[in-house]
Amino acid sequence: MNLLSATNISHTFEYELFKDVSLELDEKESIAIIGISGSGKSTLLHILSTLLKADSGDVSILGKNIASLSKKILAKIKRDSMGLVFQSHYLFKGFSAYENLEVAAILSHQKIEEELLNRLGISECINQKVTELSGGQQQRVSIARVLTKKPRLLFVDEPTGNLDKITADEVMNLFFEYCESSNAGMILVTHDEVLAYKCKKVYRLENKKLVQVK
Repeated sequence: MNLLSATNISHTFEYELFKDVSLELDEKESIAIIGISGSGKSTLLHILSTLLKADSGDVSILGKNIASLSKKILAKIKRDSMGLVFQSHYLFKGFSAYENLEVAAILSHQKIEEELLNRLGISECINQKVTELSGGQQQRVSIARVLTKKPRLLFVDEPTGNLDKITADEVMNLFFEYCESSNAGMILVTHDEVLAYKCKKVYRLENKKLVQVK
């Protein structure tokens, strides 16, 4: 099943970032987007995840063209079917790590799984305030919050930047296993080409074009 389809996406800030970019994401599929800094990788991810509107082109999620959806329906799709892990964690600073996960669990009618906390190495700090956690711990809490929702689509921007290699490998294995077991799909933006090539498909964004290299 097709989870996401982007057709002829173009976008400009001070200069044209990319033009006529297209890709498709299916169930159990992982896609990595690589490229030099400033090439527009994160901007493209923001467009695909509906956080930003492209200058032209179409994005469809779960078979629905997002341009034709009401704000209410799009908000429901984002709440129920999409998970975003970006470099800014967007955690509730006044809450504990557990309370951050609890909000996600309640809104998505899911449960917080102890196995997930153990694999991410946050069981021992789960009751601490977010402001008491290190950057790496906050990153892992944000990942746990997203996976607690059990989304169909994962949008991930440099998820391992604050993590040591062992933890980073475990996080990526967790993402891949989740996609396979939940019929989900992931689009990953990263500077790490070793990490990127673990995905099923790899695209390079350069010279305003998106080119598949794997």
